[in-house]
Amino acid sequence: MTARMDRLPALPLIVNDPYFSIWCAADHLTDAVPTHWAGEEKPLLGLAVIDGRAYRFLGVNADEAMQTESLEVTPTSTRSSLIAGGVRVSIAFTTPLLLDRPDVLSMPVTYVDMTAESADGRAHAVSLSFFMDERLCYTQRDIPTDPEKKEKFDKSLDPSYACTEKPAMMRDSYRAAALNIAYMGRLHQGFAGHSGDHIAIDWGYAYLAGEDDVHTCETGLTAEKSGAVDEKAALEMHVYAAYDDVASINYFGRLTPAYYARGGKTILDAISALHTQRETLMAECRALDESLEKKAFELGGEDYRLIASAAYRHSIGAHKLIADEHGDMVFLSKENDSNGCIGTVDVSYPSIPLFLLYNPEFVRGMCRPILKFASLPVWPFDFAPHDVGRYPHATGQVYGYKNRPGCFVHGLVYPPLYLYPATADAYALRSQMPVEECGNMLIMLCAASRVDGDYSLERAYMPVLEKWVRYLIEFGEDPGEQLCTDDFAGHLAHNINLSAKAVCGVAAYALIRRGLGDEADYARYMDKAREMAKSWLERASAGDGSTYLTFDRQGWSMKYNLVWDKLLGLELLPDTFYERETKSYLPRMNKYGLPLDSRSDYTKSDWILWTASMADNETFRALIHPVAEYLRDSDTRVAFSDWYYTSTGRYVHFIGRSVQGGLYMPLLMDKWTNK
Repeated sequence: MTARMDRLPALPLIVNDPYFSIWCAADHLTDAVPTHWAGEEKPLLGLAVIDGRAYRFLGVNADEAMQTESLEVTPTSTRSSLIAGGVRVSIAFTTPLLLDRPDVLSMPVTYVDMTAESADGRAHAVSLSFFMDERLCYTQRDIPTDPEKKEKFDKSLDPSYACTEKPAMMRDSYRAAALNIAYMGRLHQGFAGHSGDHIAIDWGYAYLAGEDDVHTCETGLTAEKSGAVDEKAALEMHVYAAYDDVASINYFGRLTPAYYARGGKTILDAISALHTQRETLMAECRALDESLEKKAFELGGEDYRLIASAAYRHSIGAHKLIADEHGDMVFLSKENDSNGCIGTVDVSYPSIPLFLLYNPEFVRGMCRPILKFASLPVWPFDFAPHDVGRYPHATGQVYGYKNRPGCFVHGLVYPPLYLYPATADAYALRSQMPVEECGNMLIMLCAASRVDGDYSLERAYMPVLEKWVRYLIEFGEDPGEQLCTDDFAGHLAHNINLSAKAVCGVAAYALIRRGLGDEADYARYMDKAREMAKSWLERASAGDGSTYLTFDRQGWSMKYNLVWDKLLGLELLPDTFYERETKSYLPRMNKYGLPLDSRSDYTKSDWILWTASMADNETFRALIHPVAEYLRDSDTRVAFSDWYYTSTGRYVHFIGRSVQGGLYMPLLMDKWTNK
């Protein structure tokens, strides 16, 4: 049997949240120094001394690299087997991001398991070691010398966060119950002391724990174990890599820890929980991996198995889970490699298929901060906000904030905008996304409630939702010039795909009214949605089975927003429309996928999968295959980018974003409509 060799542009190693996110941007674990998702080096090193000779099985140093035999990326694990000197070493990184177990998911701990066994049947003396560098605990970016790169750097990052000398550090070790614990961190701790994008954490403490020898060293933390291996005996070492950020999120003025810590639990409690529940949690991870990969393969073959496996930890790890003042879940995304915003509605919207599959409370956790902010005096508009701050500060929308010079620089912190009065006039209207965010929020709430029948959140915020649906009815049928989630493409008037979202948003609100027991309002709003849909179809059709980009009969675009018509069984448009529309995309495809629209050859992989979900099986597979080819071929070594050129496979922008939860739309469609 041929060993499995999964190829991705970057391999997930430790992926827990936007700060504790370490990747290997190479084909093999020995080909590159592990980095934060943004590219800053966060070295990990795995060494095997075999019969007195040192080899490396993870990271880069002067020792000889072991030869990779296999490499697998599953939803919860990255596993590799390597061989040298007659010994096979296996290493596995497993993060138990189990969506039905929020407490465990929120614990910033990853299992790192290493095994050495004889590959030639002979006896060998083996020593295994695993090292975590102190650079995990601070951000250190060298100022570029190239003039063009330096100018870009100066505009994007406050120079005070571009240190070229390491800060003063401390480290220590001790025994706690059944485990040896070693930790390290900065001597100066400024919790939640910056915000922005392309910035690693600059506070908190990295931990390494295990039953074997775990200790500090000059530049980090190390775990070691030695023994003899032969045809019957193997050497195993199991460690826990963890990160205590202490204060995870500034949530409307409260420095809030991770969700698991809401009852006073500590990082040691988290490490201990993963240790004592190790057998159970690992079995649950294996079951999830097997089930998810099997379903994805049955639906879309090896292409979709690879896509689904690449997106799982990636999507969840772009969030931080906390509890609000009432103890309710708040699930906050970070706009990685975009602008660093926290809790962005049009980033949450594409991500929700993954969370709807397993636990709708995560979708409500995305909606709660937006609903809270939209109810404050500072937000004067009758449409939904875009975000609630810039990570890790959920202190008020920053997109379109008028007085942004100074605090816009990455590294600096925006003011507490949530405290501003209604008279502050804080936001520029042109920078908002009114139809986009209203539609997103209504659809998200409706979809979450469809899973479990819980409409309590909608009931609590009904006056806000009523404003949003009225906005969609008044302005959504033919939107004026405004931004949508694809804002990188600029303002667009008469956006047909955006109008489709408005139609689905009104229908979603109708379903919410039905869920709350109001059949009269359900009928009224559903009739309005169907009236809008009829008008939409007449004005959008190009006459050849496809639709235009805009209502003034220009271009073409993916109509990914219509997926909710089929997913929620709204029956707004006939099945014959979807068959013709999805097939019309096939001649427009390039090597690495269907372009977003006629304006450029770049695409968004999440929207491709949404579009493919509306197609028949043959068209579905034709649409997703180029996305898998992008993963196999792209020479841009970043975590699964959702925005890349379909002609070259090179990424445009966006790294490690939560939107890749949208790649699970085909599985959600299969579950909701076929079962």
